[in-house]
Amino acid sequence: MTTGLNIAPAGGKVGVLLVGLGAVSTTTIAGVMAIRKGLAKPIGSLTQMGTIRLGKRTDSRVPAIKDFVPLPELDNLVFGGWDIFDDNCYEAAKTAGVLEPALLEQIKDELSAIKPMSAVFDRQYVKRLDGPNVKKGKNKKDLANQLIADIRNFKAANNCDRLVMVWCGSTEIFLTETPAHQSIEAFEAGLEASDPSIPSSMIYAYAAISEGLPYANAAPNLSADIPALMQLAQQTGSPLTGKDLKTGQTLIKTIIAPGLKARLIGIEGWYSTNILGNRDGEVLDDPESFKTKEESKKSVLDYILQPNIYPDLYKDLHHVVRINYYKPRGDAKEGWDNIDLVGWLGYKMQLKVNFLCRDSILAAPIVLDVALFLDLAKRAGMSGIQEWLSFYFKSPMHAPGLYPEHDLFIQLMKLKNTLRYMQGEELITHLGREYYD
Repeated sequence: MTTGLNIAPAGGKVGVLLVGLGAVSTTTIAGVMAIRKGLAKPIGSLTQMGTIRLGKRTDSRVPAIKDFVPLPELDNLVFGGWDIFDDNCYEAAKTAGVLEPALLEQIKDELSAIKPMSAVFDRQYVKRLDGPNVKKGKNKKDLANQLIADIRNFKAANNCDRLVMVWCGSTEIFLTETPAHQSIEAFEAGLEASDPSIPSSMIYAYAAISEGLPYANAAPNLSADIPALMQLAQQTGSPLTGKDLKTGQTLIKTIIAPGLKARLIGIEGWYSTNILGNRDGEVLDDPESFKTKEESKKSVLDYILQPNIYPDLYKDLHHVVRINYYKPRGDAKEGWDNIDLVGWLGYKMQLKVNFLCRDSILAAPIVLDVALFLDLAKRAGMSGIQEWLSFYFKSPMHAPGLYPEHDLFIQLMKLKNTLRYMQGEELITHLGREYYD
């Protein structure tokens, strides 16, 4: 046993502020409300159904994660958010078409009570969407101040002890770092000047971090992943995590690729294609938004397979990613992976995967977990990038000079070891010599 962190209690109300009340957000909120009423189980949620081994295998200490670390009760979560459409959460959930009407009717009153605040939005960054419920301001600093006022008002109105913000909005156009992103001073000057390199997601991130809120980015946008906002997070004690929730096809890649690499099976090509018909798919039909998503998805294999270390196996890997908007599917996404393999003596093999998944059903438990774990990190005094939450993301934030860890199983080990560290428990290495020496 070692000394753990001094973690503040998890009591009181926690406000979960979601940017964008679309399919992912409404599925998350409705899911939590259904679980509260005993109408469903929190399947897919590590915080609600996961366990953690403590000590030796022979100790038989395997508590639930929610019993091991102090996490807020689901009954103590209060949801709010912003959207460019003024539909309440019930109406938005019906429009999203993810959940069955029979379930929505049982939680209609709770969902109807959640009405979106007007959003910071600019079609310059998301070209395939538009809506009427949008803030106006003299510049981007003014818009940020309006968001800060929203945050404070929500906290007071709902008697919340703490808040967390999760960006669940659309994928913005591809952006790279500029001088405006390099320091807090430069960024705030950029807000005053309405610098075009500062998109809506950065304005939300700035507002959250300025208020000391934990902030998660569920999209592949640059958002908080810039030096200025990382510096600000250290000053205000804000934990950060992102980017881009690991849901469908990338989840499969981070499961399969580590296994193939472990067996030293060569890969010549990996062709991935997706069809989906929800709002995310519509946004990604724009080439500039798709570029942002493509960068997030394509980097995964390079980091897992390490072609610089295993050139004979992966140096010439041909990796192709396609995403097509196909309206009839709605939120029911279909992903095909065609993998060309090379085995012993150069003999060719193939692996084909057809994943018929539900995008928001896979995303919702991640949003819940990330919100609860970020609140834990805040109470434990852990500010800045929370790399231990990489488990949940396609393009995990990481310290400069490090490469991101994408192997799902290493990520899970890192997450659970971080929880053990927080509570002063021995870290598990899986060496196992103590059973035989």
